[in-house]
Amino acid sequence: MGTVYLTRKAEFAASHYYHSPELSAEENLRLFGKCNNPNGHGHNYTLEVTVKGAVDATSGFVVDLKQLKEIMNREVLEAMDHRFLNKEVPEFETLIPTTENIAIAAWRRLEPKLKAAQLHRVRVYETPDLFVDFYGEA
Repeated sequence: MGTVYLTRKAEFAASHYYHSPELSAEENLRLFGKCNNPNGHGHNYTLEVTVKGAVDATSGFVVDLKQLKEIMNREVLEAMDHRFLNKEVPEFETLIPTTENIAIAAWRRLEPKLKAAQLHRVRVYETPDLFVDFYGEA
């Protein structure tokens, strides 16, 4: 029957700041500007998770939607929603929590948990007109 792509969307709010310990205070301020404020700033992010696979002949599904929602909630939303990413999410103790790195972290959290369908894309919107797509390590 071919491959079907299914996308589920969720929202979360989080704060962060951009800072590299490898740079001086002046370099951080020049590179990141107001986003270098150690008190942080926040966003209402939108997470889109796209999976792909064949439609199951019995259920008519590519993936059980309830299971996909539970995985997204457990692996990403519970870990990142209403969190100060730099201080509360382990990946961002060493990575700058840019939208790019948030998408990669979400992929790495989700991909091993999906069984019935294959993770195709993680999209993270930082604002309505700014988003990042990540298609895995390949």
